[in-house]
Amino acid sequence: MTRASLDKQPHEVASMFDDVAERYDLTNDVLSLGQDRRWRKEVAKAVDARPAQKILDLAAGTGTSSLPFARTGAYVVPCDFSQGMLQVGKQRQPWLPYTAGDATRLPFRDDTFDAVTISFGLRNVQDTDAALREMLRVTRPGGRIVICEFSHPTWAPFRTVYTEYLMRALPPVARAVSSSPDAYVYLAESIRAWPDQPALAERLGKAGWSRVAWRNLSGGIVALHRGFKAS
Repeated sequence: MTRASLDKQPHEVASMFDDVAERYDLTNDVLSLGQDRRWRKEVAKAVDARPAQKILDLAAGTGTSSLPFARTGAYVVPCDFSQGMLQVGKQRQPWLPYTAGDATRLPFRDDTFDAVTISFGLRNVQDTDAALREMLRVTRPGGRIVICEFSHPTWAPFRTVYTEYLMRALPPVARAVSSSPDAYVYLAESIRAWPDQPALAERLGKAGWSRVAWRNLSGGIVALHRGFKAS
């Protein structure tokens, strides 16, 4: 199984990411035309990790997204449900405390983390609302959530061009650089099916997060959402 269906059965999604783990970071760099590096810098600014803070990095994959938090002196836990991703990450950064976990049933105690973040992974979770509630549970009162996810470009003509790129250009590019191109066909489809910026903000509020706000990156190709757990 290399391509998950859009009903997001967890074993299918995990298997898909296991298959692409080895070249995942390289493929993302190529497909995003290098923009993923800028997006991760913006995530790090939004999370604003400080020394001795505890940061949970969900859907961390190989741990590339966790490194900026570790560099601040924070204690970061990279968590993912793809064993293949975690194994590749452990080979590259053996000092990070990689943890296997399902975003809808996190293996952590209540009120543990100062911040929880997830980049390009929430749309792959089977039950988005359950995951948002779980992230709230493990965040300490006053703590924060930062979500970086593909979204909907705000300028209609560009949105049309972007959609065409996703469905027509992305699969052949993926075939050239990825070990499992079918996985990127699923990823393109999952991006198209994902709710827009206001809809995701509304779901955060319903899950219990307060002071929810978002800002667009790259014209809305990506959106950063942030919220706080009431003190």
